[in-house]
Amino acid sequence: MQYLLLIVAIVATLALCGGLFYLLAKRFFDNQQKQQMLQLKMDERRELAKVAAPIRLQAYERMALFLERISPNSLILRCYQPGMDMKLLQGVMTKNIRDEWEHNLSQQIYLSAGLWSRIREAKDEMVNLVNSSAVSMPDETDPTRLAATIFASVAQHSPCDDALEALSNEAHELFG
Repeated sequence: MQYLLLIVAIVATLALCGGLFYLLAKRFFDNQQKQQMLQLKMDERRELAKVAAPIRLQAYERMALFLERISPNSLILRCYQPGMDMKLLQGVMTKNIRDEWEHNLSQQIYLSAGLWSRIREAKDEMVNLVNSSAVSMPDETDPTRLAATIFASVAQHSPCDDALEALSNEAHELFG
């Protein structure tokens, strides 16, 4: 009987040790597998970043160009044609801003939400500036007077310059 109890005790001890060894080995191999999966994900992200970085940089460049194109200096010089009346110039400028915006809408997926909002605000402010400047004048006003009013309005504060500064700061944080 003593031998039987000794054998049962030994078997129970071996079973307990075997069970503990199994649990420790399983945990070890599970952790190894998790580490390998994590490493694969990190490698995939690095590869994606290598591909995405030039595309994101191009988006920042395109939005900088957008802001430059809708700034009063560029916009008025590009839109004004001799013989235009003031209302036509107003319409051409607002259409140009909206067309530029629509052309660059897809860039928002590469920019932060805050920056995209700043750029949208600059666009809206420019449209409002053109329209409010034109509304304050009689229809027969010379279009150069509209241009002068717009230039005077942005002499101290240009929404495009503010948005361009925010864009530049974010691009430097990411790529600088």
